[in-house]
Amino acid sequence: MKNNRLAQRLRHLVVFRPLRDQPLIKALAALLESGEGEAEARYLDLAAELYPRGTDLARAVLNLALSDDNFYVRACAGGKKPGAEIGRWLEQELRVLREAALPSAEYRTRFGLTGDLPSWTAEPLDFPAEYRRMLEGVSVAGFGVFSRSLALSVAEDGTLLPVRHPDPQRLGELYGYELEKEKIRKNTQALLQGLPASNILLYGDAGTGKSSMVKAMLNEYGGRGLRLIQIEKDRLRHIPALLDRLGENPLKFILFIDDLSFTSSDRGFTALKTALEGGVAARPRNTVFYATSNRRHLVKESFQSRQGDEVHRNDTLEEVASLSARFGLVITFEKPDRDRYLALVGRLAERYGLGEPGHRLLQGAEAFALRSGGRSPRVAKQYIEYKISEKQ
Repeated sequence: MKNNRLAQRLRHLVVFRPLRDQPLIKALAALLESGEGEAEARYLDLAAELYPRGTDLARAVLNLALSDDNFYVRACAGGKKPGAEIGRWLEQELRVLREAALPSAEYRTRFGLTGDLPSWTAEPLDFPAEYRRMLEGVSVAGFGVFSRSLALSVAEDGTLLPVRHPDPQRLGELYGYELEKEKIRKNTQALLQGLPASNILLYGDAGTGKSSMVKAMLNEYGGRGLRLIQIEKDRLRHIPALLDRLGENPLKFILFIDDLSFTSSDRGFTALKTALEGGVAARPRNTVFYATSNRRHLVKESFQSRQGDEVHRNDTLEEVASLSARFGLVITFEKPDRDRYLALVGRLAERYGLGEPGHRLLQGAEAFALRSGGRSPRVAKQYIEYKISEKQ
């Protein structure tokens, strides 16, 4: 009877309602409800759900609770305090989760299981105390999906997905664009401090490090409550709903649009323009848009549009230019000249410990750039990687 009651509590959580659909919690409830002849199969099912997370059941269940995106943690993160009764029930549910997270030996005894079976442990964790500790740091560590990853992407249906292998690029590894870097850094710091921050368009030649600069900002400031959400061009329609969701979150967000350009008929053009400036709802203070593009005006103009095959040609051209004008900062990344390019090569060679004579290294770098279509930080890095591979 006790097992069935505990299983019912797991299946009908109130504060931690989203956890009901977690496979590990469902497997726990199923094991607790096991009838005669079912326990061993359900025990094995629980082990199958646990083992990818480790072999400590208590820790695995607690991690699910700590990263759960529920109304209680949202309210606390937004500076609101749910009522005392809700707080009492939250702690009660945490105790229920702890009671269910037993070591394998105890479950085997309860159900009389024998033979060679998987085993696991259950660390003696204080779930309510751990949850209170999480709430104290929620403004920097985040909650829900934001506690599991610094970088996220927008799925086709608008949900947010953690990026499994984010780019580890660091600011200190980006050479040759110090003024550009400093402008973006100061703007990002203003965002983190709750000060007015500008939307930024990083414009310039391919391979000059525009995207790397944005990703490096995340790696520099992710520990201070910064998150990056990448939005593909065909998913810009989700921006209004995304801004509504992020507005009361204590974290700060860069909404990142890489390689941005439109055709004149793109629906995303209007969606982004409205989000930047011009909609009824104001952009939340904890969000900024950082976009990269090789096109200064972002919209691919045809010869016909310039010559005027429409009645209101001037209005059309103003519309084309208006999107880039809505970015508060436009930072240009130009291809490096010869001296700047060779300086980049030298610094990268030093960083990677490439013991190549200077004159031969630089001569090879120039030849490599000619074969690769021109000088750029990307080409410099590719050249150094090529030289390293040669030595293997």
